[in-house]
Amino acid sequence: MSPRFATDIITFYHPDFWGLASADAVREWASANPEGFWVRVMDALAEAGVTGLELTFAPGDIASALRAFGSAPAFRRELAARGLSVVSAFIAGNDCPDWRDADNLPAIVADAERRAAFLAAVGAELLVTGLPMRTTFGTRPPFFVDAAYMTRMADIAHAVGEAVSRQGVRLAFHTESNSTLWYERDIDLFMSFTDPRYVWLCPDSCHIALGGGDPVAVARRHSQRIALAHWKDAIRPIDVELTVDETVFAQQQPYMTALGTGIVDWKGWADAMSRTPGADTVLIELDEAADPVGALRAGRAVATAALA
Repeated sequence: MSPRFATDIITFYHPDFWGLASADAVREWASANPEGFWVRVMDALAEAGVTGLELTFAPGDIASALRAFGSAPAFRRELAARGLSVVSAFIAGNDCPDWRDADNLPAIVADAERRAAFLAAVGAELLVTGLPMRTTFGTRPPFFVDAAYMTRMADIAHAVGEAVSRQGVRLAFHTESNSTLWYERDIDLFMSFTDPRYVWLCPDSCHIALGGGDPVAVARRHSQRIALAHWKDAIRPIDVELTVDETVFAQQQPYMTALGTGIVDWKGWADAMSRTPGADTVLIELDEAADPVGALRAGRAVATAALA
């Protein structure tokens, strides 16, 4: 059976798609016109032949969907009318309580439970998050991603994973560049510290490659814990030490590229993905595409060829 194609709503954040001057202008307009934002995104998804979506940070977040349509069931009906459905929701690091603060565990769990309740109501089963970011190399005192750190992160992941599992939702971790789940070694360490019943993996082929890793090798090693993957291409590994602050995501952008134009081994990746629990969904991630419909169609063609 052919997989369904999906994308993250960040694909639609490019100001050119909205005829606006900047990303800030897009956020402001979407905040004031949530229904208009979602209707255009849904129509574009249907036009591109992409039927699944991953909610993310504003303006394509849970809160904006609720403002636009009033409730999760109403949002689900709007999607279904166009042959669409929610696959997952992504929690951005700055959009939830800080995992590094030990006092935040009750708030972290409550935040995840709220999101899981929405996902269950729209018929989705995956909550995707990440681990905190690293600090800029050379920062004093230094911050080490070691066994003690991963033990703390695993404890939180277990608490969150168990809580959302009660609502039929699985918790999967995304391999974000410059985060503490970036290098192949980070991924192996965290997965070895966590219980596979409660903690899943959402590998991102681009971000793993940006860290100098082999996305295919990661996917093969952890195949039975991959609930979803982000299909994304990279030009080359990041070859400088980036400043890890609010601009780090923009700093990473020049190293990313459209599917099929970079260094990811798509044939190997597709083969590895076909052996995972998440094989039924191909999530093409295109950060802020000026022509999202065209870019998604091109991405679908690359993925389809690789899967064949």
